[in-house]
Amino acid sequence: MKRLSDELTVSPQMPLAAIDEIAAAGFKTIICNRPDGEDPGQPSFSEVAAKAEAAGMKAIFQPVASGNVSDADADAFAANLAAAEKPIFAYCRSGTRCTILWSLANAGQMQVGDIVKAAAEAGYDMAPLAPRIAARG
Repeated sequence: MKRLSDELTVSPQMPLAAIDEIAAAGFKTIICNRPDGEDPGQPSFSEVAAKAEAAGMKAIFQPVASGNVSDADADAFAANLAAAEKPIFAYCRSGTRCTILWSLANAGQMQVGDIVKAAAEAGYDMAPLAPRIAARG
């Protein structure tokens, strides 16, 4: 788990068994940015949602194709972040997609350097994305 802000932590795919731990850690919402069937053996969103809801969390399905994050995807992620109960736990295959979405969603809300720094501190290099973040701001 990598914390990007007080409101958002991102992660690679977690096993279903980890959802109880995520709830126990105080997370209120899970956002899945992985399409179902992206990798063999990954839990489906319906399995994640059922487990999350049983643990008292809301689950949001916003699948985004790896390597193909659009501005519309970032806008939808921003809307999900604004509407969801916090703190939020978002996951994808490696956490990178979630971090890209967060970076683009925060364009104009945070300084580009602060976005890149927060991502870097969490282990994600968003420096190549800086011009795109700046253009959205």
